Amino acid sequence: MTAETSSVPIVDFAGWSANTSNEQRKEVANQLVEACRNVGFVYIINHNVAPNRLAEAFGWSKKLFDLELKQKMLAPHPEGYTVHRGYSWPGLEKVSNAMGDEEDEDLTKNLRQVSDVKESYEIGSESNRDQPNQWLPEHVLPGFRSFMTDFYWECHGAAETILSAMALGIGLSNENHFKPSHPGHNNQLRLLHYPPVPAAKIESQSATRMGAHSDWGSITMLFQDDCGGLQIENPHKPGEFIDVPPLKDAIVMNVGDLMMRWSNDSLKSTVHRVTLPPRQDRFTGDERMTRARYSIPYFVSPEGQSVIECLPSCADEKRPVKYKPIVWDDYRLMRASMQYETKPEETAVGA
Repeated sequence: MTAETSSVPIVDFAGWSANTSNEQRKEVANQLVEACRNVGFVYIINHNVAPNRLAEAFGWSKKLFDLELKQKMLAPHPEGYTVHRGYSWPGLEKVSNAMGDEEDEDLTKNLRQVSDVKESYEIGSESNRDQPNQWLPEHVLPGFRSFMTDFYWECHGAAETILSAMALGIGLSNENHFKPSHPGHNNQLRLLHYPPVPAAKIESQSATRMGAHSDWGSITMLFQDDCGGLQIENPHKPGEFIDVPPLKDAIVMNVGDLMMRWSNDSLKSTVHRVTLPPRQDRFTGDERMTRARYSIPYFVSPEGQSVIECLPSCADEKRPVKYKPIVWDDYRLMRASMQYETKPEETAVGA
């Protein structure tokens, strides 16, 4: 399957700029929202993040994950789940769609019986005091901090454009409706590396890449390498998953839980996962190994105390409001409590 034959639509943002007509902008907005209503995922091409900057970002990501473990551990993910920054080693995080809180110890332990074979590095705004960045010492990877700080805000610029088009497409009177609640300081840039693993472990479900889950925030923007392995739940056949093949330099954008609540379920927060890539690149003896995979998601979220309640254009007599208002920080912490143990196991560092 290629991106062109995927069930995920492609939307060209070349028609959304200061130089295009209102009709062109409206067409882009309608295409975007239509994809978000029907699938919840969309490829976006001709966006604001330049291809050369994407190539640099993937280059820095590979340099980071090629470091020795003891070097990466100079910027470890803080203990517990309240701060999501720095380096997460294989086995530390367990992604799922479980809902709960910090009291659900048995559920957390059961989820962790099958570990996620991945490592990541989380970066946020330098102005976010609630989630301070955990940077490597400059001498370990010179230039990394400077590039990633700039790239973070370049991604935010693309996110602002997408949110503006989404606001117009769902019928809000002001295309900048989401801008005040999304100044960018609560977003998260994530570098992800899935190292090679025996394919049999994934096939037997004794290990996973990343389990089926929905994203928590407003929207997610994902940049993929050419490996593949991303799948989404078929919107027409629950429980069946379909591929989202890589499309060079495109953003794979998906709706998060908050946007689904804001839109009164008009827009879909679709469950997705990472599994075996379409092809493997090497054998160890007779053992088939997965390819290494790199991806860069950018999670877009409002300010922590933002109240998420139904948008005025998304409810009427035929569409009553489905959700009670929630505060973003409360929802984030509830979801995060299921992904990180309160005290990471010491043995995980050597995994």
